Amino acid sequence: MTLLLVALGAAVGAPLRYLTDRAVQARHGGAFPWGTLVVNVVGCLALGVLVGAAAAGGLSPGVGLFLGTGLCGAFTTYSTFSYETLRLLEDGARLYAAANVAVTVVTGVLAAFAGYPIGRLLGS
Repeated sequence: MTLLLVALGAAVGAPLRYLTDRAVQARHGGAFPWGTLVVNVVGCLALGVLVGAAAAGGLSPGVGLFLGTGLCGAFTTYSTFSYETLRLLEDGARLYAAANVAVTVVTGVLAAFAGYPIGRLLGS
């Protein structure tokens, strides 16, 4: 059952990531990978909320597996973030590459921290 819940969540998260990335990138364009940044930060916020809800006892293990491991795991993308940063470096866009790393890491961690108390409130 665990594997099924994770797989079902991933089946939702991966296409949602692709569609979100394409929609954001189409609106903002340019060399900076805005779509990947948005999916990663939103995923960090969502996972923070889920972890907070779980800590407050308001999230069943099955829902946590489906939403946290499956959906958020497939929605966020460290590999694409890494590839896009490397591509920026190869294209000589060092400032964009550094900004991508700094902004993704800082805003991702801040989003997770912000989501946690929200999840605790929702889960209590």
